[in-house]
Amino acid sequence: MSVETFVPSTKLITLTDSAVKHFESKLKDKPGQLIRLSTKVSGCTGYAYVLDFADSAKADDEIVEISPLLNVAVAADAIDLLRNTEIDYVTEGVNGVIKYNNPNVVDECGCGESFNVG
Repeated sequence: MSVETFVPSTKLITLTDSAVKHFESKLKDKPGQLIRLSTKVSGCTGYAYVLDFADSAKADDEIVEISPLLNVAVAADAIDLLRNTEIDYVTEGVNGVIKYNNPNVVDECGCGESFNVG
């Protein structure tokens, strides 16, 4: 008999390889900039994701180093909502779309604009 040990991810958020490539290409001519991830109250179910390019993090943001070229600042008030979220970049038809795979979500509105956590 063997015993397997579950080791949870220690990173607040993760990005897929395609998301890393997408954001690195967007920041390649903007040294020092980072991605800032936060939430806002919105929609019929509660919260919406806010993803911005920023020159610097805010004082209470948590910085997640994704790669040597890419850092993501997560807003302090969004940490509990976003913990263990995976950010993906997918192509749908001719469009590129950012997808959030958030295990904390218990409800989403029909249009996918907002979410709620338990």
